[in-house]
Amino acid sequence: MAQINVTINGRSFRMACDDGEEERLLGLAERFDGWINELRGAFGEIGDQRLTVMAGIMATDQLVELEKKVAALEAELATAKDAGSAARDALNRRESETASAIATAAEKIEVLAESLTKSLKAD
Repeated sequence: MAQINVTINGRSFRMACDDGEEERLLGLAERFDGWINELRGAFGEIGDQRLTVMAGIMATDQLVELEKKVAALEAELATAKDAGSAARDALNRRESETASAIATAAEKIEVLAESLTKSLKAD
């Protein structure tokens, strides 16, 4: 297990993470620190704890919004899959109907051909 130091709100924190996840964790910490700095710029020095809580709420808000978008996209995907399945079923039915119509037409042509052949032999 790897250990790294991240800096959030001017303070250094030692954290453990899976091997290979160091850059990801550093990036997450940098992003969180950015939100704290953004809030500090908007509200001034209102206390470290309050800034951290507000940044946490911002992160949670973004997560909730993204979860809503994912749910909506999953619903759209399910609808598209259902529509695709219905279209395939309709295509299969039409292909079957077309094949049946061709077979019926072929049978009629054979009957006509036999009739013509008999008629020509009789002459």
